[in-house]
Amino acid sequence: MAKLILNGSTSGSVTLESPAVSGTTTLTLPATSGTVLTSASNTGFPAGSVLQVVQGTYATFTSSSSSSYADTGLSATITPSSSANKILVFSTILGTGKNTGNTKIGLQLLRGATAISVFSTETGRSTDYGASAQVDVGTISAINLDSPSTTSATTYKIQLASVSNTAQVFINNVNTSPFLGSTLTLVEVKG
Repeated sequence: MAKLILNGSTSGSVTLESPAVSGTTTLTLPATSGTVLTSASNTGFPAGSVLQVVQGTYATFTSSSSSSYADTGLSATITPSSSANKILVFSTILGTGKNTGNTKIGLQLLRGATAISVFSTETGRSTDYGASAQVDVGTISAINLDSPSTTSATTYKIQLASVSNTAQVFINNVNTSPFLGSTLTLVEVKG
């Protein structure tokens, strides 16, 4: 096994040793100056790099007949490695719908206690249904790019409300097996 030893200009050295494998292995160094990453640090990655992915799932049927938003049980927590980084949030809510009565399904995304996105409201971006029938909507999805500006553990969650407060709305109304549930996927993106 061949070794290449590079001595530092004042002290220390770096040893490159070929692996014990058959055949030829080539390491091509770039022609331009750059950074060699030697640990899990993300300081050398360019802006837009994906640094970590966290996913929360929730498969329990949950309903509400109130116009006040309440937790569904779907949440995920991520700890950003830099306050300059952003969090890309993918919300996929399965088995949504309403029982008899005229209302709209209200879903909102929170960072901690702060609402950062509303999926459906009385004033638009909403799904409106007739008063007399139960309606199974299916999947409601949203994508949000958030700037939490912190390196502390940060929890994102989904809340549910019956916007018109006249009928029950629900999520995770799925009877097929296996049912993995609604998901909240958090992607840390280098700023």
